Amino acid sequence: MTRLSQLKENLQQVLGDKLSTLVEHVDELTIECKPGNLLEVCSVLRDHSQLKFEQLIDLCGVDYADYGEGTWSGLRFATVYHFLSISLNHRVRLRVFASEDDFPVLPTLVDLWSVANWFERESFDLYGIMYEGHPDLRRLLTDYGFIGHPFRKDFPMIGNVEMRYDPEQQRVIYQPVTIDPRNNVPRVIRQEGFHHG
Repeated sequence: MTRLSQLKENLQQVLGDKLSTLVEHVDELTIECKPGNLLEVCSVLRDHSQLKFEQLIDLCGVDYADYGEGTWSGLRFATVYHFLSISLNHRVRLRVFASEDDFPVLPTLVDLWSVANWFERESFDLYGIMYEGHPDLRRLLTDYGFIGHPFRKDFPMIGNVEMRYDPEQQRVIYQPVTIDPRNNVPRVIRQEGFHHG
């Protein structure tokens, strides 16, 4: 039995009906669970002797609006977690969809893996996903006073506000964007007139 199939079997045995899906693709396993089961699933992933995922490598938000060229009909926002077991040398990806598109909320994993702190702040900042129970959920990459979440698919490419230095007030001020949106159509370079030697 390969290491991957052993891990797959262990996940199914240990977590069973707590998992809504388990998919194997290009030698990687992705599991999914409901938000209400997230903390229990993660505790088991970390502490069970057959799993031992001691490390949360990464977590990121995902916005599935327009996914598959508009064919996506599921929930819009998810968080994807990547776990590593150093002692057993295996990895797993966990995807959890927030149940509300208008106000996406998932439980924080800070109490299980402290590294989740800044990852969740980044996901909140860029996607607007809330992490309930997070000790200090505030923006991490955008500036104070920033409006919106720039990685959302419906966020305008040029943003909503711009900042500039105002010499009269002697400070940086924010104002609505004054740039006219334009359509960036690539120029076609034609082959006529090129001589091949």
